[in-house]
Amino acid sequence: MENSSKYFENRACSYYPCHKGTDELNCLFCYCPLYNIENCPGSPKWMEKNGGRLKVCTDCVFPHRAENYDKIMAILKLAAAGKV
Repeated sequence: MENSSKYFENRACSYYPCHKGTDELNCLFCYCPLYNIENCPGSPKWMEKNGGRLKVCTDCVFPHRAENYDKIMAILKLAAAGKV
């Protein structure tokens, strides 16, 4: 699926690899579009900071796996419709 509309990998990025533990890293969703969704299907952790909760996605590779593209798009459609 190299460099398709659902996947691309930017090994020249100064932050690459931003997550460890995966051989292929989809950079299409470099900034996670699911960050504002509290119950996302990824594996975020939560921490307290300045009296609020902060979502920490450092160890999550869900948006960087090519096979999750369609799942992410479905979640975004639900979010746009106010159903998430």
